Amino acid sequence: MKLSFPLLFSLLPILSAAPTLDKAKTFGNPDAPITIELFSDFQCPSCRMLHITLLPSIMRDYVLPGKAYLVYKEYPLPQHNHSREAAAYACAAARVGKYEQVADALFQNQPAWAENGKVFETVSTALTPAEQKKVQALARDPGILDEVQQDVQQGQSQGVNQTPTMLIIHGTKRYPVAGVPNYSLLRSILDGLAK
Repeated sequence: MKLSFPLLFSLLPILSAAPTLDKAKTFGNPDAPITIELFSDFQCPSCRMLHITLLPSIMRDYVLPGKAYLVYKEYPLPQHNHSREAAAYACAAARVGKYEQVADALFQNQPAWAENGKVFETVSTALTPAEQKKVQALARDPGILDEVQQDVQQGQSQGVNQTPTMLIIHGTKRYPVAGVPNYSLLRSILDGLAK
C-alpha cells in the first residue's frame, strides 16, 4: 500500500555503540541480522499511521520470521500535551507484560484521548483491574520517567528530529528512515541488508 506521507531517507550510516534494551519493549530474535529501533510518539498522527498500517507487515515479514529485531523507543514531542504521560503509562505497562496491548490501545484511540486528555482511561482498557493499579503507581515512579527521558536522549544523540523515525541497524551501521515510508521501498532496503 502506497502512503502519501513524505519519506525522509538517508543512507549515510551512523556508527554507534549498541543500546541498552528494555526486553519488555522488544519483539523477535535479538540475534536477527537487522535491528529496527522505532522512535515514536503516541500522540503523533504519523506514528499512529505507521503503527496501524505498516507495523503489522513489518512484524509478519521480518520480526516473526527472525529477520529483524524490533525495539520500541519513546520519543514524546514537546508540542503534544499528553504524549509524555502516554509514554510513561506504556513503559509502566511493559513492567507488567502489557506494552504491546497498551501501545495498541493508545494508537487505536489516539484521536479521542489526544483531544480530551483521558490517557489513563484509554490505557485501562488493555489492563485488568489489578494491572491498572500497578501501572498507575509505576507511571509515577522516577525510574519510569527516567526510562522515557533516556529514550529521548538516545534519539537526540542519534539525530532523531521527527516521529516516527526507524533506525535500521545492520552490524555497526545505522540507517535512519523518518516518516511513514512506502512499504515496497522499506522492504527492498530490509531485504538488501538481510542478504
